Amino acid sequence: MQLSPAIFKAYDIRGIVPSTLNEDVARALGRAFGTAARAQGERVVAVGRDGRLSGPALAGALIQGLVDAGIEVIDIGMSTTPMLYFAASTLCHSGIQVTGSHNPKDYNGFKMVLAGRAIHGEEIQGLRRAMEQQAWQPQDGGSVRQADVLPAYRERIVGDVKLARPMKIVVDSGNGIAGASAPAIFRALGCEVVELFSEVDGNFPNHHPDPSKPENLRDVIAALQSSDAELGLAFDGDGDRLGIVTKDGQNIFPDRQMMLFAQDVLSRVPGAPILFDVKCTQRLAPAIEAAGGEPVMYKTGHSLIKARMKELQAPLGGEMSGHIFFKERWYGFDDGTYAGCRLLEILSRAADPSAVLNQLPSSHSTPELNVHCEEGEPHRLTGELQALAAGAFAAPARISTIDGLRVDWPDGFGLIRASNTTPVLVLRFEGHTPEALRRIESAMLALLERVKPGAQVGGAAH
Repeated sequence: MQLSPAIFKAYDIRGIVPSTLNEDVARALGRAFGTAARAQGERVVAVGRDGRLSGPALAGALIQGLVDAGIEVIDIGMSTTPMLYFAASTLCHSGIQVTGSHNPKDYNGFKMVLAGRAIHGEEIQGLRRAMEQQAWQPQDGGSVRQADVLPAYRERIVGDVKLARPMKIVVDSGNGIAGASAPAIFRALGCEVVELFSEVDGNFPNHHPDPSKPENLRDVIAALQSSDAELGLAFDGDGDRLGIVTKDGQNIFPDRQMMLFAQDVLSRVPGAPILFDVKCTQRLAPAIEAAGGEPVMYKTGHSLIKARMKELQAPLGGEMSGHIFFKERWYGFDDGTYAGCRLLEILSRAADPSAVLNQLPSSHSTPELNVHCEEGEPHRLTGELQALAAGAFAAPARISTIDGLRVDWPDGFGLIRASNTTPVLVLRFEGHTPEALRRIESAMLALLERVKPGAQVGGAAH
């Protein structure tokens, strides 16, 4: 079978419909995944899909492929990615979500859980080889049944999270799949909800469903200004990431959200390790320590963070991209709705939630920046940067090579790492003062110039 190798990413499969991703690819994936699942003793696989226009056809072909491989499929229909993870945590141990996440509308893809683990890296490449070689075994006994997991999911959250007082919030689902479930869950907690773009529409007619981009938060900010709502929440296309906006229009990035979540979790699990990725603010580790926890910086990637959390038995993890993972009181998977509920639980104890958020330590930082490269070039370049770093940066600089090159100074940090999903270098710079930010940025870019002369630094795409 002819496949585009580019669709097999580090943490999922993602491509453009129908040029690199179509029903034949979906059916082949179902057969390969079903065969891999049976080899691990798994007989049941849950399947969900987000609100993209290509979702029904791709999910149908995927399910057919799973049935061909002898799998009992639980079809949960239209759902957020976290609801698929919930199904794979409560009804069975494996699942596939058909989702393009926050990519443009002509994209779609597959996020996969096999025997309780979010698969990534070599396991995804193994599926690719099985699909190319059609190395799957047809099996009898395949079947499909429908299940609606929303009632149990909602009941589980509402039974877990308790607000100290009712709150009025703005919820912007960006016409993504979270609009079908999140507003009602917040109401069940006792919130008054001002809804924006809750209608699920794979054309995304209002704005792109990616709360990590400030331009996608304008509608939330406007709604906060024109109403008496206290706080704004925004979701990405498949509902696994959350954006937070204060009453005065400040975007509280996930690494600052993590300070609040860590304080709360550590009040019940003192001394525990708290995980975060290399893109997070330098202010996070001291905040975790001050709350009595052990800060652990790790590689970027939701599958990698989840795997490391299991190893360390960490009750909480988070990524700068907006994936927040609660193991304490929850299942350890990333869930924008649940993270939003936990945030409201904490903030409902305060008379002025925005003041609590705005008081979290902050620095001056760049947004995520990208340098476009040839396929395969980013990882080679980061290796060269790592080799040069010790000679380029003297104490008090601290060098980390856990994921690319991160250099921490007493007053800020610089990061250059290879993206695992597109052929770009990802750059991020932070300083406690504007002067420190400029100094760190110029020092890191000077090093980059040595390995890639004339590198063009631009804003991050999707």
